[in-house]
Amino acid sequence: MTTERPPTEDEDERDRRATNIFLLIAAVIFVGIGIWLVNAMVDSRKTEECLESGRRNCNPINVPDRNRD
Repeated sequence: MTTERPPTEDEDERDRRATNIFLLIAAVIFVGIGIWLVNAMVDSRKTEECLESGRRNCNPINVPDRNRD
């Protein structure tokens, strides 16, 4: 017969703290993914509106300037 001792208040506090830290990290990750997704959708919408208006240079390629010394 094994008897388990009930968790102490310190162990309960440690478990709650670890759970809260995990949930905070998960929330930050979800917010970051949400911000990235919204930005991607806005860029896609802008490109689509540009193409629908008949323009061809909707996503110009940026070429760095050459320095002539």
